[in-house]
Amino acid sequence: MSTCKSQIQKKQGTSFSLGGPKDDSEKYNPSEWVQNLINNVKSEGHKAHGVFSELDVLKEYNGNIEWREAARWVKYEEVVEEGGKRWSKPHVASLSMQTMFNLRKTLKEAPIIIDYDCHTLSQVIDKFTDEWVDSNQLDPRFRPHIRDVALKGHKHHHVKRAKNQRRGSTTLRPLADIMDESNTGSRANLPSSASMASINSDGLGSSNSNNDLQEMGMVESPSQSSIATGWKPNTNFLRKIPKDSHVANIMVGEVEDLPSRVVGFMRLKEPRVLQNDLSEVNIPTRFVFFCLGRRGEEEELIEFGRCMGTMMVDDIFREVAYKARDRDDLLAGFDEFMEQVIVLPPGEWDPKIRLEPPGKVQSQEHRRQSVVAGSSGLPGLPLKKPDDAEEESHCDPTLVMSKIPFKGLIDDIRRKVPFYLSDFKDSLHVQCLGSFVYVFLGTLTPNVTFGGLLGQATDQYMGVMECIFAAAVTGILFALFSGQPLNILGSTGPMLVLEAIIYNLCKDNDWDFMPMRFWVGMWTVGFILIIVIFNLSALVKYITRFTEESFATLIAVIFIVEAFKKVIEIGQDSPVNFNPNAPLPSCACVPRDCNITEITTSAALTASTGISTVLPSTTPSIVNYTCADLANMTIDWASLSNDTCAMYGSYMEGAGCGVHYVADVFFFSILLFIGTFALALAFIDFKRTTLFPTMIRQRISDFGVLLAILIMVGVDIAVGIDTPKLIVPEQFKPTRRAQWTVNPFSEKNPWWLYLAAGIPALLSTILIFLDQQITAVIVNRKENKLKKGVGYHLDMFVVAICVGIHSFLGLPWYVAATVSALAHINSLKKESECTAPGEKPSFLGVREQRVTALGIGILSGCAVLITSVLKYIPMPVLYGVFFYMGFSALRGMQLVDRLFLFVQPVKYQPDLPYVRHVPLWRIHIFTIIQVLCLAILWVVKTIKVISIGFPMMVLATGVVRKIIECFFQQRELRWLDDLLPGAGKKESEKSVVSKVPYKSFYSSSSNNGSSVDINDKEDSIKPTFFVSDECDASIMHHRKSNGTGNTKL
Repeated sequence: MSTCKSQIQKKQGTSFSLGGPKDDSEKYNPSEWVQNLINNVKSEGHKAHGVFSELDVLKEYNGNIEWREAARWVKYEEVVEEGGKRWSKPHVASLSMQTMFNLRKTLKEAPIIIDYDCHTLSQVIDKFTDEWVDSNQLDPRFRPHIRDVALKGHKHHHVKRAKNQRRGSTTLRPLADIMDESNTGSRANLPSSASMASINSDGLGSSNSNNDLQEMGMVESPSQSSIATGWKPNTNFLRKIPKDSHVANIMVGEVEDLPSRVVGFMRLKEPRVLQNDLSEVNIPTRFVFFCLGRRGEEEELIEFGRCMGTMMVDDIFREVAYKARDRDDLLAGFDEFMEQVIVLPPGEWDPKIRLEPPGKVQSQEHRRQSVVAGSSGLPGLPLKKPDDAEEESHCDPTLVMSKIPFKGLIDDIRRKVPFYLSDFKDSLHVQCLGSFVYVFLGTLTPNVTFGGLLGQATDQYMGVMECIFAAAVTGILFALFSGQPLNILGSTGPMLVLEAIIYNLCKDNDWDFMPMRFWVGMWTVGFILIIVIFNLSALVKYITRFTEESFATLIAVIFIVEAFKKVIEIGQDSPVNFNPNAPLPSCACVPRDCNITEITTSAALTASTGISTVLPSTTPSIVNYTCADLANMTIDWASLSNDTCAMYGSYMEGAGCGVHYVADVFFFSILLFIGTFALALAFIDFKRTTLFPTMIRQRISDFGVLLAILIMVGVDIAVGIDTPKLIVPEQFKPTRRAQWTVNPFSEKNPWWLYLAAGIPALLSTILIFLDQQITAVIVNRKENKLKKGVGYHLDMFVVAICVGIHSFLGLPWYVAATVSALAHINSLKKESECTAPGEKPSFLGVREQRVTALGIGILSGCAVLITSVLKYIPMPVLYGVFFYMGFSALRGMQLVDRLFLFVQPVKYQPDLPYVRHVPLWRIHIFTIIQVLCLAILWVVKTIKVISIGFPMMVLATGVVRKIIECFFQQRELRWLDDLLPGAGKKESEKSVVSKVPYKSFYSSSSNNGSSVDINDKEDSIKPTFFVSDECDASIMHHRKSNGTGNTKL
């Protein structure tokens, strides 16, 4: 009675106390118990696997009894609804707290059988019945009856009934209705006469349903359902279950005449297929849970089954179930699961509403790690060690300054060599083919465009052919030998400016351009080798997200702006008459002046008159009429056409002669441009829709850009409008030079020029280093989950070799192209293919391989061989691909997300980590500073006179980032940006213990709520929300006497 008084007092207050095994000083903390179990049980036989939970309910059909599948779990719950005709949409299971309490209380008394060695379901049933009889939970006379019921056949939803079985079928209430309604509807009860027919006075069965071997449990008992329906496993659903998973079979039902409820939980020693039709899928069973009750308990029994099925797919409880050594371990796992439960107030939500699975699930690793007691005495959240601040910074552990020459290069080679063979094997996936075509077309067009601009800037010393050849050389070498083959090398705007400056310098001083450029390239190679020798690539650890996103956003915006500019230029080449009702400008034939020498060509005519003329391509080299002929003829010169005017040796003159309106080309080009972008975006995002099976959605997404290009090319061909097409040189030869190689020496160039070439080489080295390494840092970010390591030093070494080869061959220098590299990364991202129903595919990383980049380089060099195919691709379609590449590079950037915060009301702002931890106004200040830096970079790059200083301005963004530390705390910069190396050590706010406690039911004022006392062995696992049954009456009497009434939990 004293125990009852103690529990009554604690129940009225805020603290609870329980008895325990040895002494009052021993504490029970489920989280610590579970963590100790998970971390100490390491045997291979108890290694946790994935679990597929299946809930079967005992039902009646046409007078027969069967186990009918009612619910299943891979990660989220699915129930059979609409009279058993279909599965419900996967949803988060909503469980009753009262049911959880009752289930725990039941498991405390029920048989918990660990590592039982058996081969058939009949052996499992025999073991359960023995335990129930031994513990006086089951009358021995009911043993054969329970055995007969438990061995009934199983009906799964995917198996159709035979037509002769459907006649006279009974409409049964599905589990979805049971969950939503009270105790109504039909139940599957075994008839009383049948239930006792096989029971004699000795408690032995007289049924002849099984032969002697089956009674002994030596062979599997074929179920009625599998024989009648021809059961086959659900192979389609099997793809949704992780490999090497096991089944947790949960069977509940009400049995008429059963005097009391019987419950049992078993873990088999080895996973085995106990019965063919026991599970929906053909994978072995590891766990069995039985719960049979009396008439009228079906709803509660099903709720028990739902609770057990939900817990078995929980990451932590599942591992506890595999590693539990006895009942105490299993109940500790149950209590730890209860600690993590979130309670929803009954008046603030509708239990009938199914909770949608979240887009991203929080990791449960904190439940496996050790906890540190907080100052309040509550269990604290797992915390990182103080030294982890440096690890969370942007500093890559491989980027270490060293005095040993070539140490970084050697480490990169050692890091990449073990993965070299897998870099080719990992490309054996259809996704790589889609990525190859997409990135090839996305890089070929910039090379052609860049070649045209470079030809104009260098007087055709380097043109389109040189750019295509350069893409082939760098693409092949970098793909084969680089440290990060996911990078794509290409042309950049600052390199074009540098080439133009070198050419103009040579032209103004009457120097030979190509020999001068050769020595600039050699000096550049020397400077890059110095960077490699002294491991200076480690300096990229000072490039944080602030600089990365400023640079990447600038390049992405340039891609988008250039795409629109190119489309507008089509309108200039094929002008549109916006005033069709207005008269066209005049353009009339003007008689030639017979007082001058006979004019025989249009070029001579233009030179002699100084007047621009427009003559057709078919103008004869010698006019058909002399001046004497014209003097004897009467001609209406104003009505002559261009061809006729040329026959007379005359020319066309007037305001309308230089204008040739072209119908539909410009507007149709806009449609092709927008259509390509829209289709590419729709196809790439198609994998996130709910249309078609997952495999089809994924393949459409992989080839999204290629499909968009093919569709729009087909539309262009079908419509037949003469849109501008991609033009690629048809012959493999230099644009202007007689040979590919460059003679380093020239009579026009003084000897000291070879030494002075080091000055522009210094600028090119800075430019190459920044372009290459900033792009490499963006590609190697931890968000991409790359697993094969970085290679900053090796990348620079390969780039140095490429620069030397290009200088000797007279090719433009190529460096990492940010947008192309991001497009390559995005097209190779892989997601989990085996996802549970309702679970969003998780990002697994990137297919790290060399074949796509290698194929792009090879095909770029062979572009002259496929001009017959490329000439059908309209330029507006490729501009649409440009637009998509720039747009996709901007998606997911934190800078872009922060810009939207300016126009979003607070209640609609996304739940982002930095929004939680940093005041909004300080986020805006940080964003404004970054936007100002971006604007300055744009201005410097746009103005040609100062564009050569663009690399220095990129370096200046790093200086600005350092200055920001004077106004922002390191805690804020940790969320908004990356911490600079060493910044974490200076951080003053080092939280040793989290102030956010575990959710716990074990609160006690006497012990600060961290644990509870334990006094006897029997109740060693009893949590604080339990009050012993013998005290219930005293508690109720005490409440009534105090006027508190009865309050249910």
